Order: sequence, then C-alpha cells, then structure tokens
Amino acid sequence: MWLQLICQASKETEPLISEAAENRGACSITLADAGDNPVLEPLPNETPLWDDIIITMLFREEEQLLIDQLETHLNANKDAWQISKLHQEILEEQQWERLWMDDFHPMKFGENLWIYPSWSEVPEDDSVKIMLDPGLAFGTGTHATTALCLEWLDQNPPTGKSVVDYGCGSGILAIAAIKLGATSVVATDIDNQALIATVDNQEKNDIPNGTIHCYLPEDMPTDKVDLMLANILCGPLIELAESLCALTNSGGTIVLSGVLEEQQSALSEVYQPLCKDIQFETQDGWVRMSATVR
Repeated sequence: MWLQLICQASKETEPLISEAAENRGACSITLADAGDNPVLEPLPNETPLWDDIIITMLFREEEQLLIDQLETHLNANKDAWQISKLHQEILEEQQWERLWMDDFHPMKFGENLWIYPSWSEVPEDDSVKIMLDPGLAFGTGTHATTALCLEWLDQNPPTGKSVVDYGCGSGILAIAAIKLGATSVVATDIDNQALIATVDNQEKNDIPNGTIHCYLPEDMPTDKVDLMLANILCGPLIELAESLCALTNSGGTIVLSGVLEEQQSALSEVYQPLCKDIQFETQDGWVRMSATVR
C-alpha cells in the first residue's frame, strides 16, 4: 500500500511544493493538468507546464509521519503558495505492469490496417499489421490526429510511391506507408528521440534497413516525393507550407494533421495557392487536410 498527498496549485508555486515533498522523501511527484489546457509537442529539452496543476506526491505506507509533516507544512503555506484541494489518499498495491498494458488494445484504422501492442495475440489473416508499443515518442494511433492519417493511408495505399513523414514521432505513419506499399520513406523530426524510436519500431516490424531513412529536418534530402505526410501542429504547418509543397511532386499528394477545427480556415487560406482539390476530415475536434500539389 502507498500513500498519496494531492493538491492543486499554480505553475509558479509548483517548484516550492515539489521541493518540500522531495525534502521529506517523496518517492515520486507527478504533475497533471488541473484544467483543460493541453501542452502539445513541446520542443526537445523543453518542459512547459499548465497554469493550474494537480500535484501528486507518493510515499511508502510506513512514511505516514513524513506525509503528515508535509501536509502540515503545506497547510501553513497554503495562501502564499496558492494551494487548494489538499488531501491524502491511500493507493492500494496493484499489478502496475498489467494495469498499464490493459490500457492499450489492438486498434483498427479504416478497413484493413491494425496496430497491435507487442503483448497482443495477432491473428493470421490478410490485414495489414503494425506492432507498436507506447513509448517516449508521440504517435501510437490513440490520438485523433494520428488516427486520421492512418485512416487516409488505409483508404489510399501509397503503392509504389516515395513518401516523407514530416514529424515522424514513433514512426507509425512511415511504417504504415511501407506496409501499404510505399517504396521508401524519409522520416524526419526535430527530436532525436523520435528518430531513435522510428528506427527501433522499423526493426520490430521487420522492415529492411534502408527502407525508412531518418533525418533531422536540416539534414533531410531535398528530392521530391509523391506523398507528403505531416502530422504536427497548425503553426508549423502554416510556416512550412511552401517547403512541404516544394518537397512534393507536382500532382503529388499532401496530407496534413494536428489542426484544430477552428484553425481549418487559416490552414486552407495558406495552402490554396499551392494546392488544389483540398479536402478536410474531422475527428474529435481535430482536422485532417488532404490535397493535390499544383
């Protein structure tokens, strides 16, 4: 059994609370969003915080005295440190690995594309299968932006095409493109961890070396491709519009995701001079754009 001390505070006072918990032997300190203000795709080595934070401080059962001392200390500084909702909870012992694994199940995208975590049973059938476990890099198919791209690939297999996966994260789109018939993929990301994850996931999916080529954006080749996939955020998509289209063959396809519904018109305005046949698809408040490059 474990003990938790939980409170809500601002990002300005979080360091004071965390330091007080560390000084009293907390085993872990977890920060979560107290509101609904997601932090999306921070840059490498950045750790942005939400304005209002739920802080959970974990202690061993035998450390009741320490957690009581910490609660008293935080109560004494409650107003100055902007602390609210301060309380203790008991956390029962569980099979934590099994609990984590139970959150991830096989997922289907479109008619024929599946993602399986490594611990799942994989059926012997004709479906396209990707083996992928949750990791540090973004992209397991659980988020709508990734799901929208995977569904597009299932509906439009890139057979015989060259592809760029811009903002590759875990490499899920690059792997899906290869599994669905692409001849080669350039995968790029600003985070080295994403490139490492992409190479690792390529090996787990028995994709031959030299099929997916990983680069930082500044190092990637400038050869034009038939299909541009970019699942990042609206701001970078707008800034990179000319570059992404310049890397795509005339008559080639560009598929963009990571865009909120309210950002759709701004994205469309920027890409209309560069593309034709622009189409949008929406899921859970997120938008995918697909178009033909002029």
